[in-house]
Amino acid sequence: MRVLPLFVLSAALLLALPVRAEAPAAAQKLAHDAVIVDTHIDAPTELLKHWDDLAFATHNDFDWPKAHAGGLDVGFMSIYTSADEDASGKAWQVANTQIDGIEALAARHPDRFALLRSPKDVERLRQGGRVLLAFGMENGAPIGDDLSKLKFFFDRGVRYMTLAHSANNRIADSSYALEKQWHGLSPFGRQVVAEMNRLGIMVDVSHISDEAIRDVLATSTAPVIASHSSLRHFTPGFERNISDELAKAVAAKGGVIQLAFGTGFVNAQAASNMQAYFRAVGDLKRANAEAVAAGKPEQSRDAFEAAWDAAHPYPETHLDAVLDQVDYGVKLVGIDHLGIGSDFDGVDGHLPVELRTVADYPNLVAGLQARGYRDADIRKILGANLLRVWREVEARAGR
Repeated sequence: MRVLPLFVLSAALLLALPVRAEAPAAAQKLAHDAVIVDTHIDAPTELLKHWDDLAFATHNDFDWPKAHAGGLDVGFMSIYTSADEDASGKAWQVANTQIDGIEALAARHPDRFALLRSPKDVERLRQGGRVLLAFGMENGAPIGDDLSKLKFFFDRGVRYMTLAHSANNRIADSSYALEKQWHGLSPFGRQVVAEMNRLGIMVDVSHISDEAIRDVLATSTAPVIASHSSLRHFTPGFERNISDELAKAVAAKGGVIQLAFGTGFVNAQAASNMQAYFRAVGDLKRANAEAVAAGKPEQSRDAFEAAWDAAHPYPETHLDAVLDQVDYGVKLVGIDHLGIGSDFDGVDGHLPVELRTVADYPNLVAGLQARGYRDADIRKILGANLLRVWREVEARAGR
């Protein structure tokens, strides 16, 4: 093994940790003492685009040096598959490839990472500064129409599943879909929720339509989570964020809303642009389908994306936008029903200035302390609430 000189390692760490004002000592201390659980980190998708050894400093939002600096204990690695991969039959392959990659990462660096299968193991496995990697499947596409594949993915370590993503699927309607196929869950979707309850997989209502969330709450016998959603109060008309009514219903069932950090979730203008983007993508797909039918060339998706980005720059957003979500959420559902699901590595860097990477959780802690939150309540938001729900779902499994 080649040993890098100390100055090279130092330079690498500086690469991983952008220079910005350091959080106060009290915030640093709490961030490193509390159990921080982030339920949505898109590192596996980024690794398929460009491989990096996440045990060392990278340009990604998530790697071990940043996670260690920020106090992260449990990161749910998002096993994401797109609607296009579902339609083309590739979702099964993509999901398993992503899981393989994270398993390999943990196997190569057992001093820095460990795979997490149960909340019972958190305290034991996090000793020595290890970051624990759990799996959340974003989109039910990889199971196809085969209910037995839920058991397969449970055995591979998946502990929550987002039922749909950017389009309606076999299980549920998407919040992004302009036309809903099922007006809630499909008949198969109800079977999926019941089987997830039986196995002990948390049901995730992020990304699905309001009607689908209502069906989930009526069907599930266990608490549910929103793995990475913010509050629609701040982004009127944006169905992807959870409404006051449904947030209260999730809380009433004992669940948690894991607040996302992405600018598109916490900034009203960015959320409006995101809605318009999905409408425009739908228009592009229809236009290209008509062009193919007529024997004409399709419009380039890359050219569309470049033109869209140029015309719709993301507004600069700060930590206060996330803190405002917490304040409102606490008043709405109570301190016991909020957590964090950042969406790091999933929003192309469109994040609040003070929350750019997993190194920045102390900034969130400092902001909450400055707003008067007690350390005991901050611990709940950072991870204790999510672990409570996970334990409850696990305890109810098999009933």
